[in-house]
Amino acid sequence: MDIKDIVDREFDTYDETTPVSKLRGSFENADRKALLITRDGEFEGVVTRRDVLSSHEKTSRKARSLVRAVPSVTLDDDVREAARLMIAGDTRLLPILEDEALVGVVRTDDLLRTIQPFLSVLETADVATTEIVTVESTTSLGKALATFRTERIEHLPVVAEGTTDEVVGIVSLYDVLEFVTRELQRSQGGDPDGHMDASTGGNHGGFGAREGESADLLELPVGNVMVDTLGTTRLDETLDDVLETMLEFGASSSIVTDDRGSLVGIVTKTDLLESLTWSEDRQLPVQVFGSELMTDTTREGLAERIESVTRKYRQMRVLEAKVHFKEHKERLRGIPLVLARVRLYTDKGLFVASDEGYGDKHAFSLALNAIERQILEGKTHGRSKKRADPEEAANVYGWWLSE
Repeated sequence: MDIKDIVDREFDTYDETTPVSKLRGSFENADRKALLITRDGEFEGVVTRRDVLSSHEKTSRKARSLVRAVPSVTLDDDVREAARLMIAGDTRLLPILEDEALVGVVRTDDLLRTIQPFLSVLETADVATTEIVTVESTTSLGKALATFRTERIEHLPVVAEGTTDEVVGIVSLYDVLEFVTRELQRSQGGDPDGHMDASTGGNHGGFGAREGESADLLELPVGNVMVDTLGTTRLDETLDDVLETMLEFGASSSIVTDDRGSLVGIVTKTDLLESLTWSEDRQLPVQVFGSELMTDTTREGLAERIESVTRKYRQMRVLEAKVHFKEHKERLRGIPLVLARVRLYTDKGLFVASDEGYGDKHAFSLALNAIERQILEGKTHGRSKKRADPEEAANVYGWWLSE
């Protein structure tokens, strides 16, 4: 299934000189996740709703101060590639470029609606996160923001005070940022954007307080902002039904409960997108350079070793893995000295390490050990009910259907 089947040719663009205040208004007046930014008529990048809400830039600043590059696709790319790029680029909108000209966009919801019939071959249990980070309804907004930042997540199930699985709601990063930004704009005596960074909770003073209301919004409980857990799902429910519920309620996630109604997991639209990027054996695809030096390892073995390491740390998702092998002249008992370089692009950041060993297996193990130490220490190098047509289903999830 190609991009041309889901392209949206009706889109608005904003010049890089557009004031941030106008961008904020565009997000408030429409259900948008990102805005397209141009420079001298040519596509430059996007400004996301999250970036605008969490920015401490003054509203007089221009769009260029927040613009960031995102991957692009062509009309001939398929939906799998689009899903992979959305996850890797942390974006819910991809520009479609033809001869460097912007001709359309692909949006997450449009992509998911198109592949919805094929999601019926998967269940919630196949993609849900079951090691869950939660907050209590009495947790402060400031602490919730800190949790979003440290855990690098965007959704938090809310549980009743003193419990771990009695779910009473859900709160998203957007919910908190929008609430804080809206209340600060309504307050008197200052420009909230000049005094507060809502993404970190940093308060630099200067904004006034609404009458009868505390100026320190971040001390308010999450219960003031959370939404009810409408349309929960079960582990054995098919993903096409899960997506239908998300679309019905305009949600980007769904709480997973057991037969007693207790919290057991969470599934997001990102999880649905990620299912499209699985390889046939659902194993991490590893790009290998110098594969002719692989005498004691296999591509599958490298993937298994990498996943065994990253699986230890809060279900870290590897978006892309690259392994480089280079042989040196030195030998030990006929075994060449090999340099192994491992690069892991993950939802927690970029990890890179190199090491030397005698033989490909030894070198790779040493480099992967260095990667594991980086992960443990957090040392990143920067910054995841229509029946399907059988033929199309085979193209999208045929490997699953054949099991």
